[in-house]
Order: sequence, then structure tokens, then C-alpha cells
Amino acid sequence: MQHHKIIFTFLLTVLFGSVVIAQNILKGQVFNQDNAPLESVYVYNKTAESHSHTNQNGFFLLERTTAKDSLIIGVLGYQKKAVKLTAEQLKNGLEIILLPKVFVLDELILSHQVNAINTLVNLDLVTDPVNSSQEILRTVPGLIIGQHAGGGKAEQIFLRGFDVDHGTDVALSIDGMPVNMVSHAHGQGYSDFHFVIPETINNLDFGKGPYYANIGDFNTAGYVAFKTKNSLDTSKISVTAGQFNSLRTLALLNILKNKKQQNAYVAIEHIATDGPFKSPQNFNRLNLFGKYNAVIDTNNSIAITASHFTSSWDASGQIPNREVANGNISRFGAIDDTEGGYTSRTNLNVQQQSQLSDKTSLKSNLFYSKYNFELYSNFTFFLDDPINGDQIKQKEDRQVFGFNTSFLSKEVYNNTKVEYNYGAGLRFDVVDDIELSHTLNRKTTLNNIQLGNVKQQNSYAFTNAKINLGKFVVTPGLRLEYFKFQYNDALLPTYQTKTDTEVAVLPKLSVQFNQNKNLQWFVKSGIGFHSNDSRVVIAQNIDNSLPKALGLDFGLIAKPTPKLALNVALWYLFLEQEFVYVGDAGIVEPSGKTERSGIDLGLRYQFSNYLYANSDLTLTKARGIEDRNNPTYIPLAPDLTLTGGIYLRDWKKWSGSLKYRWLGDRAANEDYSVTAEGYFITDFNVNYNLNKKLSLGLIIENIFDTEWNETQFLTESRLQNEAQPVEEIHFTPGTPFFIKSQITYTF
Repeated sequence: MQHHKIIFTFLLTVLFGSVVIAQNILKGQVFNQDNAPLESVYVYNKTAESHSHTNQNGFFLLERTTAKDSLIIGVLGYQKKAVKLTAEQLKNGLEIILLPKVFVLDELILSHQVNAINTLVNLDLVTDPVNSSQEILRTVPGLIIGQHAGGGKAEQIFLRGFDVDHGTDVALSIDGMPVNMVSHAHGQGYSDFHFVIPETINNLDFGKGPYYANIGDFNTAGYVAFKTKNSLDTSKISVTAGQFNSLRTLALLNILKNKKQQNAYVAIEHIATDGPFKSPQNFNRLNLFGKYNAVIDTNNSIAITASHFTSSWDASGQIPNREVANGNISRFGAIDDTEGGYTSRTNLNVQQQSQLSDKTSLKSNLFYSKYNFELYSNFTFFLDDPINGDQIKQKEDRQVFGFNTSFLSKEVYNNTKVEYNYGAGLRFDVVDDIELSHTLNRKTTLNNIQLGNVKQQNSYAFTNAKINLGKFVVTPGLRLEYFKFQYNDALLPTYQTKTDTEVAVLPKLSVQFNQNKNLQWFVKSGIGFHSNDSRVVIAQNIDNSLPKALGLDFGLIAKPTPKLALNVALWYLFLEQEFVYVGDAGIVEPSGKTERSGIDLGLRYQFSNYLYANSDLTLTKARGIEDRNNPTYIPLAPDLTLTGGIYLRDWKKWSGSLKYRWLGDRAANEDYSVTAEGYFITDFNVNYNLNKKLSLGLIIENIFDTEWNETQFLTESRLQNEAQPVEEIHFTPGTPFFIKSQITYTF
């Protein structure tokens, strides 16, 4: 009957907006200078030594408060405010406006942070705002991406010893809406993040490893949850132009200026480029995004986002080393330049938040996506078809429906504070005409390899309890997953619907020890998973279609000096089976048990209020252990990644950065007889404010013009003039020296 009580409470709150406030609880709201509510503001009662944080609406409830108490209100990036509470404020509520200031590392107190690493990474984001879709994912420490299909295909992702392909082992979301696509035409977990305009990103929440009860499918190597801005400080128009016929136009328009309980803005982005390739990419992308949010009353708020994205491109594909070595083509040439594709995505997302009582809050979102995808590739050239070539088409028409709901409840038992978080949700994918076909010149379908319709349902429930035992915080959690896979194979002679179901129970346990305000230790453990393609689960009768991932992290976060922050984690991850769906061939490759172990090292240093540096290193050992007496390398699993930079922020009229990323050499096959070569790339940008409204920028990618391979695979292929196939590295060249200029007008 418990779920009936929860539903009844939710409906009652939505209808009547009622709330019960205890007599000694202070109610308040915090805004920024533009009257937009501020989230996660720290409200501390120095007299009673109690504290609280503002919710998404800027509201807070502070217990054990009386008139004449002294309060401190602050959040990183804003000036702190001291308040001597009056009887009138206690009775009628407190409204506070915080003014912005430079976010400096000195202000970070580790004992106040549940997830200090996230705070540090959001400091990176504030210090160096992203201005390209590629930069969005690179903000995650240790995450490396690579593009290998004309700029329109989702990036290949590397994290913690995983070649994640396009998202198989990293759960990605934006405002609670999933980005990963299940049972996708190209690959499981396919995550095209290009529908997000980077300037609309407010902050991110991320975690490495399968330790989080509120995160489900694809959370093995980790998860990244982005949040968009609720409001804009100003409106602006920006134009960026550069080499290779590159042009980016951006408009951010603040629709409701300085409304206290309402905000709305729209963003428009268009990108066009031919890229550095001999055959122009003819790349075009259009993004439209709008967001409206309103505080309905003291206890309820709503946010509505709508977006539309469309992208088309031509691609030169991956080219074989041998053709470059013998001079037949350049590094930026092509064997088959008829590759490319088209994709679009339309999203509607409604978010709601309610304060049900002084101790319980509710957060939920309801989302819908309409998604189209069409991709043409040719990896093997004339290996299988010496006459027409091996070009393939992957296509689908998808609708995604879903919701997420979570409750946060705070209780005190004998002076022990316990914070409960529990929730449930649903995701339902309807995929029509999911296709893998052999094609010629992107026009003629020679034969269908796979064709059918997929319906996939994922329902979940989770709970965890954050138990505050003074310096220790213990967080046990449990997640329940239910999947139903359904596939109609259109190539069968008769109509037939095949189904399968799976259930997974996933326990989690983490312990945090706040030794002092400058040193925090943690141990994290848990079991996660990633789902597998419906077509494979059903057609091949896979018994365990949700193979588990067992992880363990031990580490610390420290501030040896006020201006220096360090984080260290030793970690281990075991996967009981890796079913790799090869969308390009329509087959599954079970690769057996694997284990990965490594160390993460992070450093942030604040030289001054204006100069900041960061660096993140990950060292990994990744092995296949199906035969423990003969472990094998995991192809393309990164052994070493290093990212970082130095950043200048608002010094007089100047801002800028010098950033680097290093992906080390790694095995291209299981015995490491072939090497996938690593690279070290440096990017530079600088911005100068001519006045309060006009600024000029210069962006240089690969400033040292390094010759590098952005993605590479060990592939067997045959050219039209070759009698026998050849297995060797095929690669997509990385961007050479690439300069762009930018002008921005703010109003």
C-alpha cells in the first residue's frame, strides 16, 4: 500500500499546493541579481549550528531557528551575505539576493560537500565555459572523445579503460532526459549529444563506476548528467568563422527579463563546415532550444524545455594505412567518399518540483523524443562485394516516452540525520523500420541484412539512505530494473512477435569520512550493468542479457593549501560478460569476462582570482580474463589519459585558455601485436572585451599542427585492385592546425 500513499500525497500536493511548516523553521528564497532563483545555496545558522541548502526553486527550510539568530548565506561564485534574523523575517519568510563574484578555490570546504569532485569540475566549467559540442563531454575528468564520420556521427568515447564506442558504458542525460539510445541501428547506447547547445549548459553531475542507485542503464564506467540554465544573464549574438569554410552562428535571447518567479529564453545555433578533407564534408547542423520555468508558489515549480535538432553530412570514412604510405591518397583523402548521413531529434521535457512538507520534497520529469537516423558507411571497401563495394545503410525512426520521479526525505533519529532518496521511472522506446542494408552510392538498396520493429520497455525503482554519523556518512542503496524486449522481424516470411524479459537487482554501498574541512576519504562499491540490443537478445536467446559490472573505489579529496585541491582514487571493475553488438554487421560478439583496474589523479590550483589550472590523469590496466591463465588485452582500451589546462578568467578585459589532452599508445588487438598510436594535442583560445557589449575571440585547435589519428581500428579490408584482403590499422585523421575568429555582441 506504500505506493498508493505516495501517489495520493503527490496528487494532493499538485491540487492544493499545501505544506505544513513547523513553528521553529525558517522559510526563505535566494535569488541572483537577475531575480532568478539560486539552487544549492548554503544557509548556515551560526547560533543554532544548523544548515540547509536551497532547492531548484531557490527555496530553503532551516530548522531550529529563532529571532536574532545569525545566518550566513553563500554559494561558490557569489558573495556571502550575513543576516541577523528578525522576528518579522522568521514569521513572513526571508528573501535574499546574492551578487556574483569570481569563483575561487579558497572558498571550498570539503566537509560541507557530499560530492566535492563534482564541485571542482563545475569550477572548471565556470572558469572555461564550453563553446562547442565536443567540449561538453571533455569537461568530465579523464573522458576522451573521437569523431570519425564527418562531424555528424556521435563521438567515440574513452573512459577508465573502456572504449565505450558511442556510449555503451557511460550513462548520459540532460535535464533528466536520457541521451543513450537502446537497440540503436548503429550500436547499443548510441549517444548523439549534438542536440545540446553548449552555452545553455549550467552545470554537470558525474560519477565514475556503478555506485549510484539513482542511475541505471549504461552506468558501468560512469555517468554524466547535465543541467541546462534556468535563465540567462543577458542576450547575445555570436559569429565564429574559420578555415575549411567553417561558420558558427549563435543567438541566446532572454525572453522574460528580471521576472522574479518566471524565466524564459531561446537559443539558436547553426554550424556549417567542409572540414580539412579532400572531399568536402558539407556539414550542416541546426539547433533550436527553448526553456521556460516558473515558481508557481512556495512549494511548487515547473520547467518546460523544447528543442529541435537536425544534421546532415558527407564523410571520407576511415582510410587504410597502406594507401597513405604508398602515396595513393593523402591523410585527408578517401577510398569511398559517398559515406555520410542525416539525423534529427525533437524533444519535449517537463520538469516539476514540489515541497511536500518541511522534510519531504518531490522531483519528477516527463519526456518525449522523436528521433531519426540514417548513416552510410564503408569499412571494408570491396571485401565482401568486389563489384558494388561494401557500403551499408543503418536507419531507424524512433519515439521515446518516459518519466522519472524521486522523493527526498529528511529524518532525525536520536541526533542521527538520515536523508532518504527513493524513486521510480519508466522508459519506452518504439523503433520503426530499424534497418541494416547493403547499398550502392547512398541511392540503391542491394539487399536487406536486418529489417524490423523494436519495442523496448525499461521500468525501475531505487532507494538509498544517506546516514550522517558525524564525520562518517554511510550511503546504502538498492536499484531494481525490469526490461521487456520485443522484436518483429520484417524479413521473416510470416508475421511474428518475439519477446523476452529480464530483471536485475543492484545493491550499492558507499562510505564517506570527513577527517577535517580539508580532507575527505571515500569508499564506493556497487553493481551496475548495461542493457543489450533487443534484436540480439531475442534472436540469439541470450540467457543473461543484463550482465553485471562489479566495482570498487577507494580514494581521497584533499586541500593541502587553500589554493590547491587534489583527488586520488584507486579503482577496480569486473564485468561478468561483455556482449558487444556490432551494428555494422548485425551480429553480437560475446567477449567474456573482463576486469579493469587503475588510478585516477586530479589536481586543481588557483594561482590568483584570475588564473587557474587543472589536470586529470588516469592509468588503467584492462584485460580479458575468460581464461585467467591467459589474459588478453582489450582492443583500443586506453592505458593512459591526461587532460588539463591553464585558464585566465576576466583579467582586466582578457580571458583565455591553453588546454591539452594526451591519449597514450594502446593495444589494437588482443595480443598487442598491433599498436593504436596515441597523441598529445594542444588547443588555445583568447577573448578580449572591447566594451560591455562587444568582444572579440580567437580559437586555435591543434596549435602545434600535430599529425594525429583521432580514431583508429584494426580492420580487414580489400581495395578494388587487390587480390587478397589486408588487415591493418584504418584511421580517421585528427584536425590539423585550425584557426577561427569570433565576435560576440551582448545586449
